[in-house]
Amino acid sequence: MQRALLIAALGVAALAVWLWGFGGANTVAVWAAEGQRLAQNAMARGLRSLKAGDPGALVTLLGLCFAYGVCHAAGPGHGKILIGGYGIAARVPLARLGGLAIASSLAQAASAVALVYTGVLLLNWSRSYMQSLADTLMAPLSYGAIALIGLWLGLRGLRKLAARQSYDRGHNRGHGHGYDHGHGCNHAHGPTPDQAAAVRSVRDGVLLIGAIALRPCTGALFLLIITWRMDLVWQGIAGAFAIGLGTAFVTLAVAAASVTLREGALSRVASGPATVRALGLVETLAGGVIAAIALQLLQRSL
Repeated sequence: MQRALLIAALGVAALAVWLWGFGGANTVAVWAAEGQRLAQNAMARGLRSLKAGDPGALVTLLGLCFAYGVCHAAGPGHGKILIGGYGIAARVPLARLGGLAIASSLAQAASAVALVYTGVLLLNWSRSYMQSLADTLMAPLSYGAIALIGLWLGLRGLRKLAARQSYDRGHNRGHGHGYDHGHGCNHAHGPTPDQAAAVRSVRDGVLLIGAIALRPCTGALFLLIITWRMDLVWQGIAGAFAIGLGTAFVTLAVAAASVTLREGALSRVASGPATVRALGLVETLAGGVIAAIALQLLQRSL
């Protein structure tokens, strides 16, 4: 099992080297942009067919929305950075990380629905104003929130390293002086490690989903505004969530890759204190990378 994990991790690492070291990311970005353009044009035709009452038009439209979401997520994006970085930084199970990936993508769709229908029903905003609001206000807020999460993860990793070092010093002094390690007490003085981890995972999940959802997908905004004008309200909302599912498809792959890379690397580390130190170091480094990339995105958006 450890050998399989290591081989898979090496494969993920090789893919990362190709993406960021040999221009692979640019190739993927060009493909994703072209895919989005084709899918968006096809969605416009699908909407006309839907308005005309053509049979099967809704299913076709939802499929196109899903494809658009896949292409959109394949390009540069903050959701993949945060989910992938968190998957490397924290030893979270793949099922939980996959759930966060799906929830964050659907939350992005929900934020697009909330923005559009608040704008058109309550505030009489135009399409250009809502898209501008998403790009000039909500995107920087999202990038800033992700940078803060990265810094927080980095600081949490440093605290783990410091706590491990402090424990090792105290443990060694205790054994050196013959201290009694038995307390003779069987009631709980605080939350168990499992309870503490559960609380942390819930808090982490809320922060991750909120940071990603702050930036609604521009494709979903476009679709929702057009369908509102065409009196296809619920079809547009369904399409926005189909885009979210397409985005989740790619983000799930990133989540699986990050967990594979993390576990494959840790499989070469001895268990016990060495693993604790390795986890602290990985969380510190991953948090720093997340913060650096998010700050770069923030700078570009301003």
